[in-house]
Amino acid sequence: MLLIDDLLIRPFISLVEIIQNMALDEMYDTEKIRDELKENQLLFELGERSESEYRQTKEKLETQLKLADEVRSQMSSKVEIKQ
Repeated sequence: MLLIDDLLIRPFISLVEIIQNMALDEMYDTEKIRDELKENQLLFELGERSESEYRQTKEKLETQLKLADEVRSQMSSKVEIKQ
């Protein structure tokens, strides 16, 4: 009975894991955050963004980048044991 359960449930679990990984990749995309930091710098240099707005956005993006790096490092060190 356990073999049948594994055969029926394992594809569903794999699908959920794939969706979870895709969602985490989208939420914690470090390249996207780095691009936003560059865009923020460029807008400030072109005078389209005030210094206070620039600093506020920069702090927010740097915090997001730090969190994304931490999450990605935890995801890469995750050890999965398959039965």
